[in-house]
Amino acid sequence: MPPSPRSPAGTSASADQRSVYVIDDHPAIAEAIRDILEDRLDMQFVGTARSATGAIEGIEHTRPDVAVVDISLEDSHGLNLVQQIRSISPETQVVVFSMYDEVAYAERAIRAGALGYLMKSESTDSVIAAIRSAAKGEVYLSHRMSSRILSKVVRGKGKQPRFAVDDLTDREMSVFQMLGQGLSVQDITDRLDLSRKTIETYRRRAKEKLGLDSVSALLQYAIQWNQGQTSVKPTRERS
Repeated sequence: MPPSPRSPAGTSASADQRSVYVIDDHPAIAEAIRDILEDRLDMQFVGTARSATGAIEGIEHTRPDVAVVDISLEDSHGLNLVQQIRSISPETQVVVFSMYDEVAYAERAIRAGALGYLMKSESTDSVIAAIRSAAKGEVYLSHRMSSRILSKVVRGKGKQPRFAVDDLTDREMSVFQMLGQGLSVQDITDRLDLSRKTIETYRRRAKEKLGLDSVSALLQYAIQWNQGQTSVKPTRERS
């Protein structure tokens, strides 16, 4: 997708500015970030996309310093897009900006290649701080998430209290999350560009790892989890 109307086509950030591209399927979010960046002399908003397909085209066209990516997109999963962006434009750093709790996704996002993760409930100052950190090649996480990761390193993984979904691989987690959004297996197949059999395999593995005895139970739990009700199944300690 070409740059935003406020950034004329062909216009790039000056040498002392960091260019920022936003991928979010909610136009109001992209608009809000654009408004935030307009007041910062060291940043320039260069474009936006609502889908992974549009994002790839836009990233290739603008080659931004930082891409701000949502987890939930119309045609893909944000973690997949993070990997794609890092592949086609290694100079572009990625910050994930999501409604989903950082405990569930922050580490996954960093593993996928992002340099930051923050929730949409965070302040404007946090958004700017995350973008600036990523532009400098530094990791940005909330104090809570940084402490959690540091504690895991210091105390050892075996002693950390964990959510049941922590056992899911990134692919299984993507499928689980999309099921919770009400998407069918075919919808997920289309978004992740995988076969139906593969998606059903991820669904089965998620069901088994979560200790659920049916697909219906998995769907119910996924919907509840997606609504932020992770207390339906308790956290647990690694044995």
